[in-house]
Amino acid sequence: MEPWLQPLAVQQARRICASFQQWTGRSLLPQPAEDDLGLAQQLFHWSQPVLSHGCETDPVLNYGNHAALTLWELSWPELVQLPSRLTAEPMAQEERARLLAAAARQGYANNYSGVRISRSGRRFRIENAWIWTVLDETGNPIGQAATFNQWQFL
Repeated sequence: MEPWLQPLAVQQARRICASFQQWTGRSLLPQPAEDDLGLAQQLFHWSQPVLSHGCETDPVLNYGNHAALTLWELSWPELVQLPSRLTAEPMAQEERARLLAAAARQGYANNYSGVRISRSGRRFRIENAWIWTVLDETGNPIGQAATFNQWQFL
């Protein structure tokens, strides 16, 4: 079974989509599937990169769809071991941390732009990023997620 179809990944996909809807009043996906497995497949194959991380002191990525895996040049096993701060260059990590803190206070932040770096060192600029707090089924924060619809290799 593909890793993004494992029960924890399916649950995370649902939480990512439900939390985005709760914070923004908008659907993350254009026409989301009704069932969890369909939603997980849709989110994984969506053309827009989606990533999420947990609430650890140094948060580790716990979800990345196909577009994100491709952009960051990672496999699923590599992604889910990666501290999320390493998706940005060291000089961009402070700015990224400020944005994540703002999203944690307000529930979400949008219109963010910044430079990111892939596993091989390939740099790219993301535009129009949304970052939001991911909630569990009881409304407790369990991490943050991000998506963006524009990027350009540098």
